[in-house]
Amino acid sequence: MSECCSGAVLPRKARSRCRICGQEGQTVKRVTMEHLLTEPALARLMNAAYFFCPTPTCPVVYFSNEADSYFHKGEVKVRVGIKETEDPVPLCYCFGITKQMVLEEIGATGRTTIPDFIKAQVKAGRCACEIKNPSGRCCLGMVMHVVFATIRSKAGGQSAG
Repeated sequence: MSECCSGAVLPRKARSRCRICGQEGQTVKRVTMEHLLTEPALARLMNAAYFFCPTPTCPVVYFSNEADSYFHKGEVKVRVGIKETEDPVPLCYCFGITKQMVLEEIGATGRTTIPDFIKAQVKAGRCACEIKNPSGRCCLGMVMHVVFATIRSKAGGQSAG
């Protein structure tokens, strides 16, 4: 099981802001970047602290102000869900869950079993968010965000987005 899904709160280490959008980045482990950067980008990876930029509209995925090193969406092997606006928008990288899958299940049944499925897989030790999710964090938080937003918007008579 990935350390990120263990339920333990990971300590917040250094802080840094993306120079492109100004948003504070989230620490990301080198192992995450080593698995997800394209070969040409990987060749530019420096021995420095890196951060994941969580701003949906920012083209930067990883950055290190210390090393003056930035990696953009096109330099990552997978689609970065938080930065995508067109389907498929990945939510759970370990089990291939997309935003559309959540929306369709809630639309058809009024609920979703996807979070329970993911929790069962995590409990069985089958997740690898640390190396599959560009943020290096557990995917369940993003899945739950989409579930709650979808249910809330359905209750309010609005479309989910």
